[in-house]
Amino acid sequence: MLIKEILSEGKTAVSYEFFPPKNPPGWERLYQTITKLNHLNPAYISVTYGAGGATREHTHKLVTQLVRETDAEIVAHLTCVGHSRDEMKSILDRYAESGVHNILALKGDTPSDRIVGRSKPPGAFPHASDLVSFIKDNYPGMGIGVSGFPEGHPSSVNRLEELVYLKEKVDAGADYIVTQLFFDNRDYYDFVDRCIIAGINVPVIAGIMPVTGLSNMNHMAKLAPRTRFPSGLIRAVNRAETDEGVEMAGTHWATEQMRDLLDRGAPGIHLYTLNNSASTIRMGESLGLVGFHNLR
Repeated sequence: MLIKEILSEGKTAVSYEFFPPKNPPGWERLYQTITKLNHLNPAYISVTYGAGGATREHTHKLVTQLVRETDAEIVAHLTCVGHSRDEMKSILDRYAESGVHNILALKGDTPSDRIVGRSKPPGAFPHASDLVSFIKDNYPGMGIGVSGFPEGHPSSVNRLEELVYLKEKVDAGADYIVTQLFFDNRDYYDFVDRCIIAGINVPVIAGIMPVTGLSNMNHMAKLAPRTRFPSGLIRAVNRAETDEGVEMAGTHWATEQMRDLLDRGAPGIHLYTLNNSASTIRMGESLGLVGFHNLR
């Protein structure tokens, strides 16, 4: 089933994201997480993809495992940086053969071994919109999602141009948008309104990531420097006297974000789990949810 079909059902589709581990202990922890979260019956599960395809084989391994072992639809992330058309076709052929029919098309980060100013990563897809067009033209049966940034794209200096580029991705064939994480729902609602004004009329799924520790919070700030941490969240974290307290405060904040999004009928909520089941389960239990799919 395509994600656009799930979103057309008129219910808030709650989904979550995993990333492929780099070592055997990480895989074992992920297997445990998948088992614990499986009963939540998400609308779909997405799997990330490393810069320049750094974790390509790990991603494919995890994607195919999830196809076999869960009933959820699987969305495979795919970045265009550094890929030729032949490489991209090979990757998409493998996904199609594995029963994967949904792709999140991303530009992706420049691989760490290629420093800006020295050499430009080779590839046939300069922009995510080029990858969207390629998938649409060559794999018309596949569903395509793209990313959006309520607080502004990290590399952009022009907030108006951002929506022009986002519209190019949608016009090229994207079915929906998944946002980067945010901590104030007003940023999400404003982003949706600006999309509508710009003529972007596809569902916008809200990306939520709970703060699970001070190191986790600092890591978010480094990876996404435009992330705005509201004063209320900072106060709640500062009041916590233990690591467990910080996690509880962050999870409570994210739960309230989810409650508000559910109450206001957001088309979807995407949980960035960091391969950790505890916060995701706690949020579901706090909201009284038996499962994440078929929410009213």
